[in-house]
Amino acid sequence: MWPVYIIADEPTNLTFTVAVDESEAIYKESGQVKEDSTARRAYITTTVRTRLHQRGFRERVLNAYRSQCAFCRLKHLELLDAAHIIPDSEPESMPTVNNGIALCKLHHAAFDSFILGINPDYVIEVRGDVLKEKDGPMLQHGLKDLHKSKIILPSSQNLWPNRELIDKRYQKFRKAI
Repeated sequence: MWPVYIIADEPTNLTFTVAVDESEAIYKESGQVKEDSTARRAYITTTVRTRLHQRGFRERVLNAYRSQCAFCRLKHLELLDAAHIIPDSEPESMPTVNNGIALCKLHHAAFDSFILGINPDYVIEVRGDVLKEKDGPMLQHGLKDLHKSKIILPSSQNLWPNRELIDKRYQKFRKAI
């Protein structure tokens, strides 16, 4: 297989480490750290698939939710995302406000990880094992205190999350419990 890259050389052991592609050469270490080794910056150029509809989707969703997290009311735009109810990667997903919820980055990650779910009555549920955890104030106030609270909805009812989509997502959340 070509090309290959020598990423480490150990002459005393008469060994070397070979990576089979450039990304491996950048990210893999030989496994032995020497005192004189230093971290180095490295980059790789990749091809990225860009979702052209995402910017408009974000603007419409954040506008519908008055630029605040639907779970905690955080209003810092740089910390807000337009979360998809049905993930954009699924064929039936549409970039419409009814398939979106404005969430802060913490709650977006928790929603995508099925730590938080929304039932068809627009009530937030926290996964059971997380409710039982003991940790610091962020777990308590940032996640656990949301349990059984209602999400903040857009003023216009026609912009509310589609109940069928919410229920479909909620069923996946229930399976994750």
